[in-house]
Amino acid sequence: MATIRKLRGRWQAAVRRKGMKPRAKSFDTKAEAERWARELEAEVDRFGRASDTRPAENITLGALLRRYRDEVSPTKRGALQEIQRIDVLVRHDICHRTLAGLSSADIASYRDERMKKVASSTVVRELAIISHAIEVAQREWGYHLAFNPVKRVRRPIVANARSRRLEGEEEQRLLDACETGRTPCLKSLLIVAIETGMRRGELLSITWADVDLNARIVHLTRTKNGESRDVPLSSRAIKAIQALRSTNTLSTERLFPLTPGALEQAWTRLKARANVAGLRLHDLRHEAVSRLFEKGLSTIEVSAISGHKELRMLSRYTHLRATDLATRLN
Repeated sequence: MATIRKLRGRWQAAVRRKGMKPRAKSFDTKAEAERWARELEAEVDRFGRASDTRPAENITLGALLRRYRDEVSPTKRGALQEIQRIDVLVRHDICHRTLAGLSSADIASYRDERMKKVASSTVVRELAIISHAIEVAQREWGYHLAFNPVKRVRRPIVANARSRRLEGEEEQRLLDACETGRTPCLKSLLIVAIETGMRRGELLSITWADVDLNARIVHLTRTKNGESRDVPLSSRAIKAIQALRSTNTLSTERLFPLTPGALEQAWTRLKARANVAGLRLHDLRHEAVSRLFEKGLSTIEVSAISGHKELRMLSRYTHLRATDLATRLN
């Protein structure tokens, strides 16, 4: 049996079992001391030994996230964005909690507070970072926890599916406005995006060595899901790429020599010149996938082109016009 006694104003629980080092811990209430002792004794009964919880008791969530930021985040493709999120996370009061003292109630409180300030998708990403940091700490860094408190908390519902597509003469206005801009490759980039459905990062990563106009494909070595794929090129996409040969783009290794920030600025200026509102660059991916379906391609064929691994996610990017579907039914 555990020994529970009051010592210097706090309740101390001491557990002594044959085959294990004596363990003791102090608590504010007797109930907390008794619960800790029961859980420790139950663990010894089940596994024949007790895990050392002291490392988890001596590190704060903030310290854990900083180690995760320095050792794990740099290995990810989205390292910059994740590091920026962690830099925001570690300034929150919840990061003063010790890992052992972090409860599901703490996580739920953090979630509710953040939901008042940022989008639900942001909160989901932040919770995912905390959860994975705890998992890495448990599996690889020797921090023992009975459970991951983040996994016991309900995640916010993300309802950010978009149905925006190019309407009327918007596409032509955008392409015409490219002629008066300061980004020579922007017109070709938009056409390739609309024809292939490639993501922004995929477009910007294409090198001339990746393009095989004879085979009519672009080979992507770096994609969001980490797998390479070959993207077929339509005749229109090939003409757009060939048009780049008349510019100074060939002096660079990449097809579209732009940084993500430069492309975003060019896109914003382009929309203003073309008088197009409410359209995001990523919406061109929606447009491309929908057009592929309207051409009669199967779901498997479209996923092979777009790179979607989950058909459920593919449906979010697909918005077929009812008038086009009605025409196909006749």
